[in-house]
Amino acid sequence: MALGFGKKRQVRSDPAKSEFVFVGSNEYNEMITDNYMRLSDSPEIRMGVERIVDMVSSMTIQLMKNTEKGDIRVSNKLSRVVDIEPNQYMTRKNFISWIVRTLLLEGGGNAVARPIFNGIELQSLMPIPPNKTSFNLGDYDYTILVDSIEYDPSTLLHFSINPEPDRPFVGSGYKVSLKDLTDNLKQSYVTKKAFMKSEYLPSVIISMDTDTNELSSEEGREEIEKRFFKRKKVGAPWIVPQGIADVRTLKPLTLQDLAINEAVEIDKKTVASLLGVPPFLLGVGTYNKDEYNNFVNTRILSIAQSIQQTMNKLILDPTMYFNFNPRSLYNYSLTDMTTAGVQMVSVNALRRNELRNWVGMPPDPDMDDLLVLENYLQQNDIQNQMKLVQNQGKGGEE
Repeated sequence: MALGFGKKRQVRSDPAKSEFVFVGSNEYNEMITDNYMRLSDSPEIRMGVERIVDMVSSMTIQLMKNTEKGDIRVSNKLSRVVDIEPNQYMTRKNFISWIVRTLLLEGGGNAVARPIFNGIELQSLMPIPPNKTSFNLGDYDYTILVDSIEYDPSTLLHFSINPEPDRPFVGSGYKVSLKDLTDNLKQSYVTKKAFMKSEYLPSVIISMDTDTNELSSEEGREEIEKRFFKRKKVGAPWIVPQGIADVRTLKPLTLQDLAINEAVEIDKKTVASLLGVPPFLLGVGTYNKDEYNNFVNTRILSIAQSIQQTMNKLILDPTMYFNFNPRSLYNYSLTDMTTAGVQMVSVNALRRNELRNWVGMPPDPDMDDLLVLENYLQQNDIQNQMKLVQNQGKGGEE
């Protein structure tokens, strides 16, 4: 049965059994003041979110089908809409990017899209801006409101992350958790900027053996400066009577002295922990391949699974499901991948052309002939044949 669009109807009014929740940007924008910094305005938060967004949206979305010989990939109109052109104005990458960014920032853990059908055939997916979306929560169910029109959740695609125990139907974002950190980082940058631009601290102090009256006024100090310390040539040395002046160079405070760098590093690590990204992606610490691959296995795949499981509502066949393909995201060397592939080929767990696809090479039809040859010849015979060919190439005989 096709998913239908909702109709306007009266919203539940029993305050004891329902809760009206705004998650969009109307409430978000009203909170913004001169002293408030939006999460999306923080370089660290934006850096972490954009990294997650880019990685999730870079994965292909495969439509899979259960068979007796294992799950296989299916290509049809549904898979094309979801994986290639979900919307006539957006690519797959941009559409998934919108979902992930909305989940993490503006949508407060929620993103809603409307599926558009022609009969039972999916035509496109329409993203609904978070400022037009709200939720009417009951004790055991809920509805979605879009521009004051109430919809059953089964008629829309409601993506969510981080559900709360008392509001399991909707997700929660990071606005509250990250607000104080955002303010701290903003203050650190303001302090650093002001410190670097400061011009009121002199770099040199000169103690003069002269009449106090001469130093009591700005005019007197300027006269002494002209008399002893100003030269026509830039960089020319000062020449003053012995004992008349004591020159001391000031060592200004550094950001290390103010502990700003340490505070920023701690805040960055906390931001990374809350977003679930490795700290080195925010510029703290050094790159670690295992930590990066674990980031893919946990944070990236967690969000991807939430999206793919929601998209499964579009499928009518119970033997099919959507699946993100994370293989291209992992950080491994070509040598490691080839070695693993060769081991799988050796036990017939992987075909040679599948291995070529792993390393980004096109299929080779000669691989099928080689496989037939191996099925009929023993390994020693194959080695002997290879030696014979090598010797013939050198002009010799065996």
